[in-house]
Amino acid sequence: MKPAPAEPPRFPKLVATSVIRGGVQGESHGGVYLIDMNTGRAALKFDWNCGDIDFDGRGGDRGLRGIAFYKDDIYIAASDEIFIFDQQFNIKSSIRSHFLKHCHEICIRGDKLYATSTGFDSILVYDLAKGRFTGSYFIDAARNAIHIRTYNPDSARGPAPSNRLHVNSVASDDAGLCFSGRKAPFLFRLEGARVSVFARIAKGSHNAGRHDGGVLYNDTESDRIRFDKGGRSRILPVPRHDRVNILNADRYETALARPGFARGLCAISPAIVAGGSSPGTVSLYDLEGNRLLKSVNLSMDVRNAIHGLEVWPFGNESAGDRTVRHD
Repeated sequence: MKPAPAEPPRFPKLVATSVIRGGVQGESHGGVYLIDMNTGRAALKFDWNCGDIDFDGRGGDRGLRGIAFYKDDIYIAASDEIFIFDQQFNIKSSIRSHFLKHCHEICIRGDKLYATSTGFDSILVYDLAKGRFTGSYFIDAARNAIHIRTYNPDSARGPAPSNRLHVNSVASDDAGLCFSGRKAPFLFRLEGARVSVFARIAKGSHNAGRHDGGVLYNDTESDRIRFDKGGRSRILPVPRHDRVNILNADRYETALARPGFARGLCAISPAIVAGGSSPGTVSLYDLEGNRLLKSVNLSMDVRNAIHGLEVWPFGNESAGDRTVRHD
C-alpha cells in the first residue's frame, strides 16, 4: 500500500504595505494588503490617497511602510506619523513627534515601540502603556565614527535634521536592539548609549535584522535577499517579470522605481521567509533549500513597491472585503 502523499505546507496570511514611488497628487500612493499565500488571493484593505502629502525627496511622505502589532491593534508608519488601526483597518489614532521624519521601519517589543526617523538619523522610543515618547537615540555618524546621543522627542530640543546614515531598519529580540542604515555596510547593536557592530551587510540594504543565529536582509542594490550565518551566505534573487508585462517601465523606471527593488521582509520560521519586490510582489523563500517557493503579484506597475511585510497575527479570518479609502 502506497503512503498517502504529503499535504503541501500551509502558510500564515501576510499583511503588506506598498508605496507608489514617484506618485503624483491625485493618485493613490500605496496601501495595505492582506495576502493569503496558500491560495494566492490578496485584498487591498486600505488605500492611501491624501492631498497634503509632501512630494520632496525619494519615497518622501508617500505611501505606508513599517508594520507592527500591539494587543488588538495594527501600527503602520507613514513618514512623520505612525497610525494605529483596528483589525478592520479603520484609523483609531496616531503618534506624532517633530523628530519623527521619513519613518521607514518600526518594531514593538513588550510595551515599547521603536521607530526609525531617517530625517533625523534617530530611533525614537514610545511607551505604549504610558502613551508617550520616553526617549530617543540620535546616531551621529560624523567623522567616520558612530556615536549615540540621547534626547527627549517630546521636547523642542534635539538634533538638527540629518541623513548621514539613512537609518531605515530597527529590530528588537532577546539579544537586544539592532539597527542599520542604507549608507553604512553594517548591522549595529545598540546597548544603552553604546553602539557596536553586529555584522557586516551590503551597503544600500533594507530590513536588516538578526535571524536564526545570523543576519537576514534585503540586499536591495543587488535585487536579492541574503542570509549570512557562520561564514556562509544564502543568496536568493527576487522574482523577475517579463518586461512587456510591466506597466510604466519606460515612463518611470529610474533608481526611484525599478523592477526587482527588494524591500519588505519577515520570517515565518527559521527556514521560511517572506520578501517583497517590485513591481508589487510578495514571495516565500526556503533558506535551507536556497530556493523560491511561490509568489503573489499585487500590481504590475513598476512604481508599486512593497515596503512593509509582516505575518498577520489575528487568526486565519480575513478582515472583510471592503477597502478603506483615505482621502
